[in-house]
Amino acid sequence: MNAADVKALRNPLLALACVALIAAGTIYYSDFVLGQSLQTLSRQQQQLKDARTRLQRSGEEKNIIVQYLGGYQQLQRTGFVGEERRIDWLDGLRLTNQQAELFGVEYQIGVQQPYAYAVEINPAPLSLMQSVMKLRFRLLHEKDLLRFFDTLARQNVGVFLIDRCDVRRIDTGGVIRFQPNLQAECELSWITVKAGDAAEKKP
Repeated sequence: MNAADVKALRNPLLALACVALIAAGTIYYSDFVLGQSLQTLSRQQQQLKDARTRLQRSGEEKNIIVQYLGGYQQLQRTGFVGEERRIDWLDGLRLTNQQAELFGVEYQIGVQQPYAYAVEINPAPLSLMQSVMKLRFRLLHEKDLLRFFDTLARQNVGVFLIDRCDVRRIDTGGVIRFQPNLQAECELSWITVKAGDAAEKKP
């Protein structure tokens, strides 16, 4: 091969080299695009899977809501869920005094605060709150005490716990008639439950 032959082959060789470079670049770019496409497909498949999971969970949540909605609404109506309904408590006391045929009820309600034994119940993420009510009323006999609280519970105006009751006898001077013979001093905890955020926002 002489110089003329080499000169004659130069252009075809340059063309071949250019074609080889273009082919290599095309292959590299194709692999890159394929990799990107596979990653996109993988992300879309994961998003589809997540969407199906959320859809399934939403269906389960809906079933749970439907199952327990009635009971939750009943708790709201009784004053256990939500804000305190102190007016209802006082109405309940008034009606209880009338129905139990007592001699009047004196009361004093403290400020609302976290329920003292909430940690033992562990109601998170809900917050159990309590308001202590001090009661003072007179009784004809001991059975009137239980009758009073049974009647108050039937008023359906909230959930309460009896913390303590002190009962002492009243000196009637030996007079026998329809009059109080005992005086009771009791403390109740009216219990309400609310979402944790709502309790934290309360000043």
